[in-house]
Amino acid sequence: MYKHIVDIISSLDTKEIAAERKEVLVLLKEFVKTRLSTSGEVALLFICTHNSRRSHLAQVWAHVMAHFHGHHGVSTYSGGTEATAIFSQTLEALMAQGFAAIKLSEGSNPVWALRCDEHAAPIICFSKAMDHAYNPTNGFGAIMTCDSADEACPFVPGASGRFPIRYMDPKSSDGTERMVQTYHERSLEIAREMKFIFERDPLL
Repeated sequence: MYKHIVDIISSLDTKEIAAERKEVLVLLKEFVKTRLSTSGEVALLFICTHNSRRSHLAQVWAHVMAHFHGHHGVSTYSGGTEATAIFSQTLEALMAQGFAAIKLSEGSNPVWALRCDEHAAPIICFSKAMDHAYNPTNGFGAIMTCDSADEACPFVPGASGRFPIRYMDPKSSDGTERMVQTYHERSLEIAREMKFIFERDPLL
């Protein structure tokens, strides 16, 4: 794994996560643990309205944390209630934190491959509806990363578990002098919580 990403992971302290937040996260942690112990694999679909910011950050960091902690049966995906495109600052934040980004297609909604390790398969990212053929169709965990998607999708077809793990939208900073820092902070917040999900310590 690239050194800068390893350094970031090492710097993230899951003890900083508030107890009430851990009560939300631990439900997903238990789902992952149960699936890995019974079948050796688990699929996670991170859902946000436009699949352009938070859901991609969560998909990428969940993949990284599973890989870092040796959970080889974890597959991560993202989707929205509609497809748009990955917002440029989402990619910029991840690249600044050590990821290599390779553009695989052109157009209004390009496909990107993000690498965290030169010896591992890349993470494929593009905006899509949650029921897109690329995403899992049954037995997965559905993680709702924003209020509007959580409210719009009280039921996610095919999901074996539904987890409302919401994050503040960094879009509110777009076009301001705080934009770069806001996306950086949101990415690290999500990374810390995904580390909690996948670290091999006791659940609480």
